[in-house]
Amino acid sequence: MQAILNFLTDLKKNNNRNWFQENKKRYEESKNIFFGIVDVLIAKIKAFDPAVDVLSAKECAFRIYKDVRFSKDKTPYKTNMGAYIAKGGRKSKYAGYYIHIEPGASFAGGGMYCPQPDILKTLRESISENAEPLKKILKNSEFNSVFPDLYGETLKTAPRGFDKNHPDIELLRYKSYTVIKHLSDNELISENFLGNVLTIFKTQKPFNDYLNQIIK
Repeated sequence: MQAILNFLTDLKKNNNRNWFQENKKRYEESKNIFFGIVDVLIAKIKAFDPAVDVLSAKECAFRIYKDVRFSKDKTPYKTNMGAYIAKGGRKSKYAGYYIHIEPGASFAGGGMYCPQPDILKTLRESISENAEPLKKILKNSEFNSVFPDLYGETLKTAPRGFDKNHPDIELLRYKSYTVIKHLSDNELISENFLGNVLTIFKTQKPFNDYLNQIIK
């Protein structure tokens, strides 16, 4: 893991094609280490969440190459490594488990990040009709100790078609239904890293189950 952190730290300082090509071997080594971690996580997650059907990191990991066509930031590479472990892999519509490695900004978590409009509408409608199952998960002491709040952007007002005075309007305003647990660099290089991440994911599973049963 330290090799990944070192590579990403240097990449952030030298985010250009010439440097990347000169350090392609370091990238490949870091990528292979990350893929090995993700492969282990996939196998362990499938043991407690059989809905996850992917077989390898290749199906879950995101490319380091950025699409800069519509971005003001024209640096060509991401300065993190991430993988989304879910039914169908990284492009899945289902709630899943996400691991993000970035020096000083790593985290584990998941859920549904920026779901398609029809899925988001379905989630909001279900919460609007009965928010108690979701609130029960969020208020569970074990869950709340790891994930104190939902993570992500919210609308400034009520979503279109929903009453701004709805008693659970705060839950309905979310654009994503995700949770995250930040991980320090020291936690990443700890011998307990994989066990800690799996504990986070196991704690998260009821949240994923709730979301997935709505859109199944």
